[in-house]
Amino acid sequence: MLFDSLQFLIFLPLVIILYYLLPHKMRWVLLLVASYIFYGTWKAEFLILIAYSTIVDYVAARQMDRTELRIRKRIWLTISLLSNFGVLFIFKYFNFFIGRQDFFIDFVGQHPKVEWFTGVLEYGIPVGISFYTFQTVGYTIDVYRGKVKPEKNLGKFALFVSYFPQLVAGPIERYGHLRPQIFAHHKLNYESLSNGFRLILYGLFIKMVIADNIAPLIDPVYANPLAFDQATNILSVLLFSLQIYADFHGYSLIAIGVAKMMGVNLMDNFKAPYFAHSIQNFWSRWHISLSTWFRDYLYIPLGGNRMSYFRWVLNILIVFIVSGVWHGANFTFIIWGAIHGLLYLSEQIFTRHRKTEITGVRKAFGITKTFLLVNVAWLFFRSDTLSKAYLSLAKIIGFTPSAKTYQNIGHMENATSNQKVENVLNSSVTAQTELVFDPILIIPLLAFIVLELIIQKNRFDQVINKTSFTVRWLIYSCLIYFVMTMSGAEFYQFIYFQF
Repeated sequence: MLFDSLQFLIFLPLVIILYYLLPHKMRWVLLLVASYIFYGTWKAEFLILIAYSTIVDYVAARQMDRTELRIRKRIWLTISLLSNFGVLFIFKYFNFFIGRQDFFIDFVGQHPKVEWFTGVLEYGIPVGISFYTFQTVGYTIDVYRGKVKPEKNLGKFALFVSYFPQLVAGPIERYGHLRPQIFAHHKLNYESLSNGFRLILYGLFIKMVIADNIAPLIDPVYANPLAFDQATNILSVLLFSLQIYADFHGYSLIAIGVAKMMGVNLMDNFKAPYFAHSIQNFWSRWHISLSTWFRDYLYIPLGGNRMSYFRWVLNILIVFIVSGVWHGANFTFIIWGAIHGLLYLSEQIFTRHRKTEITGVRKAFGITKTFLLVNVAWLFFRSDTLSKAYLSLAKIIGFTPSAKTYQNIGHMENATSNQKVENVLNSSVTAQTELVFDPILIIPLLAFIVLELIIQKNRFDQVINKTSFTVRWLIYSCLIYFVMTMSGAEFYQFIYFQF
């Protein structure tokens, strides 16, 4: 079930009405059932995976709490980690590492169990598996560290794992922050309902009007970079930076808004990341729940910056490359993560001991530089294969792609086995060589940019609260009009659902 679907338009009001009509003690049961229905509308079979992670981590956390022996705690933590990351590996990374799904058939031969296993892999990546896996793993690590006490009620823990507003694309919440809120006694409150509505409305606007209208413009360019000129390829990179921001930020705002209607405050996931003056500053503003998760559960356990300089550099690279792998089983994501890691380290070499605040011209230069570098990295994030990323980069820089280099990249990722390199490199003569852009879309696009400039580090509902009644409803009316009349003609799933 998608936030921008008719199903959800019916589902959400029913849940909200029942939530406030039911006695407090029964509300968590409603939310659990609603969460499983919400997720089950994609593929009900994948509910088994959520239930599996829930049961494993519930038992592991309880067993860790019952023993004082460090070794036993570590054994149960290891069971939790292997179970969760094992499922994640099988469904998300297995085909990437073996290269193809028929590996076992070639290696072992035809066998019913082998055919069953390869059939399971053909189901695709379960929606949101990386998000709920990280959330529940964070819980078991916190129990192991003694930061939180384990949940005694299996059903209530299942709700923490599957809470539908943030189940499939975050924010990745911590047990100590989310658990007290979803089981608190929330009274029907106009302020919560209105703020939730505002966030949902703005989230739908930037997803359906901005992101979904940009997608069909740039998809042909990334599918065949050589068919478009240098300027169009550059413009497509810049437009994708707006698309992915509007798409993911839109989802996060809707998630926060839905939870807000039931009195729950999810963490903010974005704080004007394109106004960041450095790569480090960018990652303190972009996908905040993921970057803080990696900081607390990977970077610090690796030793953080308390180690030798060489080890610190290695820790940074590990974190960024793992972040790339988390986003997808593709060389393009690994390169994307490595680029951010190298950029981060490059900046630290020159600014590590600088403690003065960045202002004025230096800050403006930093914002421009960071935005451009982030866009270069986005090129790899968006490209389906390294081969296409290479062609895009070649077109942007203005050099002629090398057939040998392209073929070597293709062989490395097994991407050109069924097509001739010559045909790809000679595909620049096609019917479409420029973006087909409807000028009317400039209006909502400018409205989006102006609103983001006004909001910056604040949130849409917080800014709207400070405006007059007339201005507030004028903005609502414009957003509703844009959503009703200018939503993308084609349906596009939220980008981060694939992760």
